[in-house]
Amino acid sequence: MIRTVETKPYDDQKPGTSGLRKKVPVFQQPNYVENFIQSVFDSLEGFQGKELVIGGDGRYFNREVVQIAIAMAAANGFGSVIVGRGGILSTPAASNIIRKYNAFGGLVLSASHNPGGPHEDFGIKYNIGNGGPAPEKITDAIFARTKAIASYKIADIDAIDIDRIGEFDAGGMKVKIIDPVADYAELMESLFDFDAIRANFKYGFRMAFDAMHAVTGPYAKEILELRLGAPKGTARNFKPLPDFGGHHPDPNLVHAKHLYDEMMGPDAPDFGAASDGDGDRNLIIGKGIFVTPSDSLAILAANAHLAPGYAKGLKGIARSMPTSGAADRVAEKLGIGMYETPTGWKFFGNLLDAGMATICGEESAGTGSDHVREKDGLWAVLLWLNILAIRGESAKQIVEEHWATYGRNYYSRHDYEEVETARANALMDALRGKLGSLPGTSVGDLKIAAADDFQYDDPVDGSVSKNQGIRVMFEGGSRVVFRLSGTGTSGATLRVYIERYEPKDGNLGLETQSALADLIAAAETLAGIHAHTGRNKPTVIT
Repeated sequence: MIRTVETKPYDDQKPGTSGLRKKVPVFQQPNYVENFIQSVFDSLEGFQGKELVIGGDGRYFNREVVQIAIAMAAANGFGSVIVGRGGILSTPAASNIIRKYNAFGGLVLSASHNPGGPHEDFGIKYNIGNGGPAPEKITDAIFARTKAIASYKIADIDAIDIDRIGEFDAGGMKVKIIDPVADYAELMESLFDFDAIRANFKYGFRMAFDAMHAVTGPYAKEILELRLGAPKGTARNFKPLPDFGGHHPDPNLVHAKHLYDEMMGPDAPDFGAASDGDGDRNLIIGKGIFVTPSDSLAILAANAHLAPGYAKGLKGIARSMPTSGAADRVAEKLGIGMYETPTGWKFFGNLLDAGMATICGEESAGTGSDHVREKDGLWAVLLWLNILAIRGESAKQIVEEHWATYGRNYYSRHDYEEVETARANALMDALRGKLGSLPGTSVGDLKIAAADDFQYDDPVDGSVSKNQGIRVMFEGGSRVVFRLSGTGTSGATLRVYIERYEPKDGNLGLETQSALADLIAAAETLAGIHAHTGRNKPTVIT
């Protein structure tokens, strides 16, 4: 039986760069989940009888929303749904499932790297048939629908046993519960030289992978330990927990400090890595060296040909605007296209679908390729393992050789989290107001060459995305970027990106924050961060 339930709109259901994210109690309001899912379905056409993928990162409230989504998919006319066992699918695995089985799209239940628990974060986003996040024209339509919705449809069915692999009936719709890891592991095996990586482990190579009690735990356990023969215990904190063990599942130097400290210690493994809540981000630390995400993107692109799946070379590289220019120099040397996009993985989708780019990356620890349409944390780790096995060098050697070849982009991101939204907007508005007067002026010893609010003109579909971040570029190639993040759930996060380029014959061994000291001071002078936010220092430095 299908019920049509009357409802009233909520005014706060605007999807951000990665779907709708709010605190769990917000999602638990009457009809809040149902309103949003119905608004997604109402914004789509042609899905009658088609297949929908449903899965998430296992955070608190995941299982309940999976059941709601199944019942609503049945009521709205989908022919079948594919669900990861236990409601689990990493974000890149969900993308792969959509693509492999030609599904119409998917509901990915995640708040990515944000904390989980009864009073923490939850999220829902819709991915289209290419496996990637819905483009802005769809998310805009979804938001418009949420403001006008008057009813939703749901099937009166018994709860599906999502812990048992098999096929079930849900009001005439087929529900397929699948192993969440198998298809993804098979894909990874097709891309990388598992024999070379396996041999490296056999001859004593040691690594530590921290799954942070998040979704990549089962994937890492299966691939690293069972398929590649890494010693038992290589995959740590591998059991997904609804509250991520009470920790923040963000693989950065603050929330994974224990791994960083171990990798800097005297008995460090050869390689350290971590992934986040939904498995799309990565942290890379070699013995004695942290590899910034921007450098990691450049190094992976420069060495991707060592993996079978990329042996024919890259079609192009894409990076988000705030990401350092390190990859640009690789693209130039390889003679391939380089594309600078706004932040948000959805902007890479057109480039990947058009065959213009192969590898993409963001400074926020997201890296991926055309194998799926999401960033992919474990993929990045496996490509690193492939490169390390073939080159027979340490991660530190590889990074330092890269700098000696291309120069070094000293780079850091300073986050000011949970800033009062009005204050954060005032800071950005004040900056925008003086952009035209900045070129030709100086801040300390730094002369400003250009300043703008980044606009992206999509080379594939011609769409235009404005106000994507304020850039202040200095003579010599240094720059400071200011941007408000769309991934939080409370207040606003001001992100300040600081970058200085040092040529290959320059000083490549400085401590990062020291190398950027004059630019950090310039950022404060330009934006009046303390005056606007009341903050004397960033919440997080990465």
